[in-house]
Amino acid sequence: MSQKCRIYGIHHPLCPLHLQQKGYSSRHNNRVYFERADETFTAWCNSHLRKAGTQIENIEEDFRDGLKLMLLLEVISGERLAKPERGKMRVHKISNVNKALDFIASKGVKLVSIGAEEIVDGNAKMTLGMIWTIILRFAIQDISVEETSAKEGLLLWCQRKTAPYKNVNIQNFHISWKDGLGFCALIHRHRPELIDYGKLRKDDPMTNLNTAFDVAEKYLDIPKMLDAEDIVGTARPDEKAIMTYVSSFYHAFSGAQKAETAANRICKVLAVNQENEQLMEDYEKLASDLLEWIRRTIPWLENRMPENTMQAMQQKLEDFRDYRRLHKPPKVQEKCQLEINFNTLQTKLRLSNRPAFMPSEGKMVSDINNAWGNLEGAEKGYEEWLLNEIRRLERLDHLAEKFRQKAAIHEAWTEGKEDMLQKRDYETASLSEIKALLKKHEAFESDLAAHQDRVEQIAAIAQELNELDYYDSPSVNARCQRICDQWDALGALTQKRSEALQRTEKLLETIDQLYLEFAKRAAPFNNWMEGAMEDLQDTFIVHTIEEIQGLSAAHEQFKATLPEADKERLAILGIHNEIAKIVQTYHVNIAGTNPYTTINPQEINAKWDKVRQLVPQRDQALIEEHARQQNNERLRRQFANQANVIGPWIQTKMEVSSTLTLPLPSSFSPLQHIRVGWEQLLTTIARTINEIENQILTRDAKGISQEQLNEFRASFNHFDRDHSGTLGAEEFKACLISLGFDIANDAQGENEFSRIMSIVDPNRMGLVTFQAFIDFMSRETADTDTADQVMASFKVLAGDKNYILADELRRELPPDQAEYCIARMAPYTGPDGVPGALDYMSFSTALYGESDL
Repeated sequence: MSQKCRIYGIHHPLCPLHLQQKGYSSRHNNRVYFERADETFTAWCNSHLRKAGTQIENIEEDFRDGLKLMLLLEVISGERLAKPERGKMRVHKISNVNKALDFIASKGVKLVSIGAEEIVDGNAKMTLGMIWTIILRFAIQDISVEETSAKEGLLLWCQRKTAPYKNVNIQNFHISWKDGLGFCALIHRHRPELIDYGKLRKDDPMTNLNTAFDVAEKYLDIPKMLDAEDIVGTARPDEKAIMTYVSSFYHAFSGAQKAETAANRICKVLAVNQENEQLMEDYEKLASDLLEWIRRTIPWLENRMPENTMQAMQQKLEDFRDYRRLHKPPKVQEKCQLEINFNTLQTKLRLSNRPAFMPSEGKMVSDINNAWGNLEGAEKGYEEWLLNEIRRLERLDHLAEKFRQKAAIHEAWTEGKEDMLQKRDYETASLSEIKALLKKHEAFESDLAAHQDRVEQIAAIAQELNELDYYDSPSVNARCQRICDQWDALGALTQKRSEALQRTEKLLETIDQLYLEFAKRAAPFNNWMEGAMEDLQDTFIVHTIEEIQGLSAAHEQFKATLPEADKERLAILGIHNEIAKIVQTYHVNIAGTNPYTTINPQEINAKWDKVRQLVPQRDQALIEEHARQQNNERLRRQFANQANVIGPWIQTKMEVSSTLTLPLPSSFSPLQHIRVGWEQLLTTIARTINEIENQILTRDAKGISQEQLNEFRASFNHFDRDHSGTLGAEEFKACLISLGFDIANDAQGENEFSRIMSIVDPNRMGLVTFQAFIDFMSRETADTDTADQVMASFKVLAGDKNYILADELRRELPPDQAEYCIARMAPYTGPDGVPGALDYMSFSTALYGESDL
């Protein structure tokens, strides 16, 4: 166990135990050590006593009467001690020494076993111990570098100052200084003109030490407290002696340290101001770009000019999808980033005591949100219009194609009919030919009646195309009109020919009934087959399973009629076979074709085969369409299931992330609901992250601990009972009381609470946000830079003048920040000004928004 010195404490450098451990066990070595300590401490005392016009020769003898000891304390403390006794008696000396010791004790120093009698008696150990205590208290203890103090602070200061120098590595206050380069580096760092550091050599410690000691004594007024030979010749130089000497360098250069501190403070403030100005410029540009994009996009979304073709409308739909996929998402991110930048900028301005940022007119976050809402409204209306237009064009294209098919079939059927009806062949025909013409005409009338429905369908389709505003309606109307006019002409010609044939009927004999029967039965059957082929080849557009099932049921009904139709076909063919048998049997002279109709068995068989081929094709088309509709139904159900899952999930995440999520419009479709909900979730998450980052920024900048921040958050949440993210006035008052604020229920308390509310709720909305609450608590619990502090820093750089010169700014500040100040500082107009003087006071107030910059 370590032994404790009764006088000096454990391991004091002057205690016998310490001396023995250091190798000073003999009386000779003790004497040598005390001589070295005596020289160092005497030199230190004289460096201060010279300021009072005196000095000491022998440290044990000259402090015995207490007079110079009291004078030394007055010089180094800057305070007046009690009036000393001027008597020569022992009691007077003890009284003076006691006054000095009492003053040392009043500074918080514990004097262990050091009494006035030992000092008066000239006890060397006690006297040296007392002087070391004074050095510790007044020369070393007040040294503070980055929250370290005394020995650690002095060591850190030395390390900082000598870091750029080669062969210098300060780790302690003994062997790190033996080569003398540490002392030279300290001098060169602050006064480079005094020492040519490049010529010093590490292997020549005597020259290095003597150079440092001589320069310090001659130019820095630091007495020579150490001996170069003692330091070089000692394995471990005395730590306290070197600390005492090094502390003299610290105090000698403290003025430069103050200037450096002042320059650092100004650089910090200017850097904050420059960063804030850049953030403001970035916000203005981003807001302008986003608003300009919205301004250009809304007219495009509000354009409801329809296109005439499906291809053009499909291109519009593709453009809209590109807008959704490619153009809008980056703008959503820009809008979110804009809000984040605005909140971050406001937080940094509050933390640096700057006035809040007010964007240009029309570029507030609320203005951007309003413009974005208008964009969303235009987008929703545009999408609905596009879908309706595409459905309309699909219907129009289908009707137009159907019109063309029916018109083409009708026109093909009517081709040559007018010429046929206008023939006067009955005038020279034989009786049999007349009867044949009459029967043929009757068959034509039957065929004409059968085509009446097709003409009516063509007219109905044309009417519907007109009602739906089909772009090619003029050509449709013209074609329909030609068909109707031709139909009327055919009717008139048919009536006229019928009357002519009936007038000559009496002149005619019989006509082959079989031909007539064939013609009469073949014509409707042929018309039925043509209608069947037309229906089987008709395109269909369905959107639901029910619609395709209806078409399939109708097709099954049609297939059920095929057996009867086949019987009819066989019967018609049987008539033709019977005609052929009669012709062959009776050798009838005919032209070889049925005079009553152009339909022949080959045509009937060909069309019948065509119908039989189209039936399975129709079956396959219906089956494929049915499968497609089933797949669509499955996809719709799958979408509904996923939407039912993702919708509540998004809503839950939005409620967790923020209580500020806007309700989605009820008119949105499920897909729109999910898409907009997803965009709002991303925005809410980004806002929450930004809020947390601002809280961290506030905590770090204001010096708030995590425990304090957690306490503030818990108190705020406790009184935010409706989870709205804000507190009412009474809730906020209760929250402050819970945190220890004394707000009495009287006029004074109400005035104090009104003052606090004007800080946290400057817009008088009656609500306090968490960010405003944190800013207020930060302001109450932490210190920040102020305009007065910045002015004080500039005054240090200016050498206590009321103005500062451009050269002084360039000498003390980094180039970019020096030029920043010079460009913005107004000329100094005071009576003590000189040419080129700059007003740093108005500049300092402008940095904090107290005047214009």
